[in-house]
Amino acid sequence: MRRPPAARAGAALLLVLLAGGLGPAAAQPTESDVFVAEGVLALEDKKYDEALAHFRRALEREPGHIEALYYSGVAHMGRGRPDAALPFLEKARAHSPGEVSVAFQLGLAYFALKRYDRAAPLLEEVFSGSPELDGLGYYVGFLRYRRQDYQGALRAFRTGRTTDPNLAQLTRLYTGLALAGLGLPEQAAAEVDQALRLQPASPLTGPAERLRESFAASRSRARRFHLGATLGVFFDDNVTARPNPEPNNRTVYELRRPGHTSVGELFSLDLGYDWLRRGAWDGTAGYAFFTTYNDELPSYNLMVHTGNASLARRGALAGMPLLSGAQYAYDLILLDDKEFVQRHATSLFGTLIESDGHLTNAQFRVEVKEFSEERPLVSEEFQDGVNWRLGLLHVVRFRQDRHFVRVGYQADLDDTRGENLDYFGHRVLAGASATLPWGGVRLSYDVSFHLRDYRHRHTLLPERAPGSLERRDRELTHQARVEVPLSRGFALIGDYLRTVNDSNIPSFEYERNVVTLSLSWQY
Repeated sequence: MRRPPAARAGAALLLVLLAGGLGPAAAQPTESDVFVAEGVLALEDKKYDEALAHFRRALEREPGHIEALYYSGVAHMGRGRPDAALPFLEKARAHSPGEVSVAFQLGLAYFALKRYDRAAPLLEEVFSGSPELDGLGYYVGFLRYRRQDYQGALRAFRTGRTTDPNLAQLTRLYTGLALAGLGLPEQAAAEVDQALRLQPASPLTGPAERLRESFAASRSRARRFHLGATLGVFFDDNVTARPNPEPNNRTVYELRRPGHTSVGELFSLDLGYDWLRRGAWDGTAGYAFFTTYNDELPSYNLMVHTGNASLARRGALAGMPLLSGAQYAYDLILLDDKEFVQRHATSLFGTLIESDGHLTNAQFRVEVKEFSEERPLVSEEFQDGVNWRLGLLHVVRFRQDRHFVRVGYQADLDDTRGENLDYFGHRVLAGASATLPWGGVRLSYDVSFHLRDYRHRHTLLPERAPGSLERRDRELTHQARVEVPLSRGFALIGDYLRTVNDSNIPSFEYERNVVTLSLSWQY
């Protein structure tokens, strides 16, 4: 088996120097080895034409000589002729596909010719086994950055080593660009500062300074006010959550008697303001209004006022971007123009971006609910309470966020004053979104399965044996959406929502379908 090119060239050179002192039985270099050794000496002195002449003589005698092919490529690279280096390096690669040095030089030749699709697999192969090779981290990181694999680029830049001050400065600059691509402008600016310190008089100084300024300016120029509105129509086939038919059940019969379908209209308004942008900190505040009007059942008209405020910090965890923060939201919900419930929700959240293709969100929320319940009402039916929820959601992202796949899990505890409504639940979430190549049309589908195990026996139901069962509900929700972007921030949206709730107490079993067509506008 041949030794690595550098080692064999050194050995051949040593044999040439010592040849006069070797006895007849000593190993003798081939004539090609001698020419290669002489060529390496010329190459070290940057006498590229002389070196190429020696390598050419070696190849005339032994066309498949690995070292002669390899160093011919290196010499042409030294002359600034990667196009001339390619044939020699490709032949060397064909003869010795496992040779790291050959793969590295061939990758550099393709890189110099901007044939990045050919350079990437070669350099990635070398990087997987020898990431410490001088300069390799920069080249691999640059190629990953071009593919918008910012996380992968950061790993390569930070793993690689180089003694070349120009490559060291470029590595810092592209590290900054990758961090900016991940939404970390402060860390990006710090990397550019490091690049400027490495070579203050470099030709890259001017562009680097402008790049650093752009990171700061991009945030200050970003719009602070956000406004959105939606106007639509809908059809709801079960506004009242009428239970499914149940023979010989008078309670179900009475609940099914009133009307339950309606056509209606909806309107929503969203206002937001970014009140804080300082360093790694962001603060937002907003107000949202939502209302529905049921043409056939106006007593079920809904009106919701929501105020919210949040504070978040952008940082990193184990080299991965992390957005963490807290949010407070207040809801006032009116039913038929009368106060129905007030809700106060406080959340702690964190979003970790593992790579350009993956992110994970964790959330802990506490929600206090205060219902305006009409009396008389038995205490077991009081809905006031506190809902505790802990959830985890993982998102797989494709093609620069044009497509998503989501999977999540939530556990929640509803601790209510009325023991009939007190439950512990599990919710499994899944969904997908895709952007079509025609006009940016976006399709999405989400499904959730909520298992609720009520912690006490229901005191009023079932009607023939009150207090005999602990209620168990299994709620399956499907939601599909088609969003068609229009001009000037408008979009046409079609939604379909289907809810199926199964329960061991028939009065709580129902199915509901809602179809909505709306026009939205975002500023």
